[in-house]
Amino acid sequence: MQNIKKYVLGFTFLFSLCISAQPDSLFLIKPKSKLNLGWNTENEVGFFLNQVSFSNWNAGGTNSISAILSGKASAKFKEETYFWNSSLNLRYGLNKQEKQSIFKTEDVIEVISNFGLEKSPESNWFYSARFSFNTQFSNGFSSPGDEDPISRFMAPGYVFLGAGMEYGRHIERFSLYASPLTLKTTFVLDETLANQGAFGVEPAIYDMEGNIVREGETTRQEFGVLFTGQFEDEVFENVKFNSRLRLYTDYLINFGNVDLDWEVNVDMKVNKFVKATLGSHLRYDHDIKAEVETNEVTNEEMVVEGPRIQWKQLLGVGVVVDLESVIAGSSEP
Repeated sequence: MQNIKKYVLGFTFLFSLCISAQPDSLFLIKPKSKLNLGWNTENEVGFFLNQVSFSNWNAGGTNSISAILSGKASAKFKEETYFWNSSLNLRYGLNKQEKQSIFKTEDVIEVISNFGLEKSPESNWFYSARFSFNTQFSNGFSSPGDEDPISRFMAPGYVFLGAGMEYGRHIERFSLYASPLTLKTTFVLDETLANQGAFGVEPAIYDMEGNIVREGETTRQEFGVLFTGQFEDEVFENVKFNSRLRLYTDYLINFGNVDLDWEVNVDMKVNKFVKATLGSHLRYDHDIKAEVETNEVTNEEMVVEGPRIQWKQLLGVGVVVDLESVIAGSSEP
């Protein structure tokens, strides 16, 4: 079974790079001339809304309304021999169904910063150092109405810090990063979740009477190898495609068990302010050992041991405001 998982993850990585690569992103071509030196910034906020309502609808259905608020900011600096790219991604979404409490559907805080130093003026390779941070805004629950959260702010929180080589920074659409020296730190800054051993941290130790002898660990550190591939381009007019894949395995603990994080988004611009988004987010984390499922026949909850593949899909239409354009427009006489 483990071999099958490795083959599947390996195929996924190669498939992502194959569909992303264009003829001018091959290793045999000469690097393009360096253009657009200096700072390049982008900032936007968006609001996506979806509402369904039924009245005497004979097929049945549940009234619902959902909304997602998003914000993106990026700053890219490029010089002759080095670059520094940083980005901030924020998303928060809520859903309200008839006769049920409000339920969270989206919750992301993500910061990525990447510094690259050119190896040679005639090469597409860079020495590169990368930092990333992920967590969430608020408590997460298994289902509406639950009182015990399964996640909180900084529970989990993930920090990746590493150094390696990156290919493709002369080609803005495609990059491939490999870091054999990457430190991954998992934070679970919640006493209850830490004592449970959530997200791979060491759980609390109890005596025979159920008293805690040792509190659960709030951090877990791993040292391993990280591969990332990213492709972004306007594949059709007003249609932008973005794919980002991250693979990580630890050297010392279960080497070969690969954590996967693959996000694909298609943004379709209707006009200056209206945009439709189609997204897919696939995750596999070997440190998450159990998940509660409901038996469809008996309607009973059961705990399934072992890591599971996580998949989230997104389809939304909403209003997006490019803050750079707004600021530029307001400064004009």
